[in-house]
Amino acid sequence: MGKIEAFETFLEEGRSAVERTVFFRISRREDAEDVLQEVYLTAYRKFDMLMDHLSFKAWIISIARNKCVDYYRKRAAETEHMEEILSEKSMVYGRCGLREQVLVRDTLALLAKKDQKILKLHYFEELPQAEIARKLKIPLGTVKSRLHTARENFREIYPGSPDTGLQKDMQKRYYNNDLEDICLTVKENNMENKKVNKLIEGTILPKSLPEYGITLSAEPPFETVWEELQGWMIVPRIGESIEWGLYAMPSRGRTEYAKPEVTGAAQVHGIEGVEIVAVQYDAQDYYRTGSVNRMERRFAAQLTDTHSRYLAESHIEDGVRKCYTFLDGDSFMKNWGFGEDNCGNETHIAAKGILQRTGNIVEFCKGVHGSQHLDVVGRYTVEIAGKVYDTICVMDVESYDDAIVTESYIDKNGRTVLWRRFNSDNWAVGQFRIKSWSEELPGNERLIVDGKVYVHWYDCVSDYIL
Repeated sequence: MGKIEAFETFLEEGRSAVERTVFFRISRREDAEDVLQEVYLTAYRKFDMLMDHLSFKAWIISIARNKCVDYYRKRAAETEHMEEILSEKSMVYGRCGLREQVLVRDTLALLAKKDQKILKLHYFEELPQAEIARKLKIPLGTVKSRLHTARENFREIYPGSPDTGLQKDMQKRYYNNDLEDICLTVKENNMENKKVNKLIEGTILPKSLPEYGITLSAEPPFETVWEELQGWMIVPRIGESIEWGLYAMPSRGRTEYAKPEVTGAAQVHGIEGVEIVAVQYDAQDYYRTGSVNRMERRFAAQLTDTHSRYLAESHIEDGVRKCYTFLDGDSFMKNWGFGEDNCGNETHIAAKGILQRTGNIVEFCKGVHGSQHLDVVGRYTVEIAGKVYDTICVMDVESYDDAIVTESYIDKNGRTVLWRRFNSDNWAVGQFRIKSWSEELPGNERLIVDGKVYVHWYDCVSDYIL
């Protein structure tokens, strides 16, 4: 059998899969057909290089994927107007419906939050500039200025732009530990630390937790509206996104970071809410998530006038998509449920007189017993990353877990400036720990809550403070 006949035989078996791959990714029919021809031509030219013809289907599909990526890179290089990159043409229709083209979404994720928001309002929600000004409560001239800046920032890092080569070069130097070359490149390109981190790691979060100070204020605690989902720092509202990182103590090294983003409306068992896609990077295998470099979770959540709560969570574990909703009892409530009948976290926060704190001693007020209490324990000034925040400290005693206490320092905007976790001295000892936490981390800060010892383990900050 000649080369042409052999190639056509294998192609006939894989043709439908190749076509689905291309037509799923490229919405313009004529462009998709042109890409298909390039796929077939490339595959034919390289057919002799394929050692195992039984892997032909997977091989040609990989060629198809690469050609699709090349197609969008070429479009980006040839495009002068953002309208062509960020319009509905950058969406593709697949079996699951209309979805963002991956390159566009990944690029948006690297931008500052205010750039992301204004581009999405203008291009995806198609709001006029005057409506954006009203929605964001800023002057029309500011909208125009921000749009211009956001477009330029998008162009800088979109595949096909000059910075793409710089990113690959920086990543290569970083992994080769060429620190002097990195410093020279940073100086030559006049880059800020945030941009350097984006180019190298895809995140602006620093590798080490910035030094911070927490000082008790003489002023009484203020009231605020805290709409964030407990544990994920994101407000379940269309258009919201955030990026946060966990930092181990006392090393202050970053152990994990995540990028949650509200992607659209959702409904769970008839209850309206929103969908949140949260990608975790470098997740640690403590006892639940599994040790992975990249893990995606999907949440459904709801924000009401009084509460913020999870409705469902799903993730892939051992190749199986696992889904849990608020109707699944303990399997859901243990990790995602809060409050009676999963009512969620109260959004209007004020001191209730449940907890009283003096230094690192926390006591239950008269008549309060048991655990699972959340209360404001004081007003504090937090200095971190060169900025100063006026905050209240919301202390959660064992609401999430019967051996964990957390501190959330919330500012007047209702956003978390700093989150700190303390483990009871015997938490998880005998499960995946051998020593008590005071033995494991002898120099770490301690809290004494109702006579029980809790040891500081790790902190969390988000791009909100950067």
